[in-house]
Amino acid sequence: MPKLKTNRGAAKRFAKTASGRYKRAQSHLNHILTKKSTKRKRHLRATTYVADCDVPAVKRMLPYN
Repeated sequence: MPKLKTNRGAAKRFAKTASGRYKRAQSHLNHILTKKSTKRKRHLRATTYVADCDVPAVKRMLPYN
């Protein structure tokens, strides 16, 4: 059986935690920042978890993670 390829874009975006969940960075913090409030930008810096419905897709993209 051939080896499976890891999706390199996903490998850079998602990390598996010790409990088995996947953490990710939040979006909307790259450009058009002037209209966003300081509080909104500060809260977007925090990491969060991948939604339960998206976990199977992330697992397929990261077979050895």
